[in-house]
Amino acid sequence: MRPLTDVASSALGSLLKAGPLSPGKLQFAWRLSVGPAIDRVSRVALGPDGSVVVMVSDPRWKKEIGRSRETIRQRLAELLGKDAVKRITVSGG
Repeated sequence: MRPLTDVASSALGSLLKAGPLSPGKLQFAWRLSVGPAIDRVSRVALGPDGSVVVMVSDPRWKKEIGRSRETIRQRLAELLGKDAVKRITVSGG
């Protein structure tokens, strides 16, 4: 038996993978991937060539997101598709 959270994530991933990646879709997937604390202190934008640009104002958050970059990228890939996000860059702080 699969936990309900796994089923919900799978269903959301199926819905989000359909259609092109948009700023709104990225913001929604970012919020789900990083949680409310990081979402509150960051802004995300689509960059060129499948990159996600994360802007923060505090160097501590820049460091934390930088350390978690690969985990976040994997979570985004589960929701948006494996080729939707090639890399994550963090700026600001």
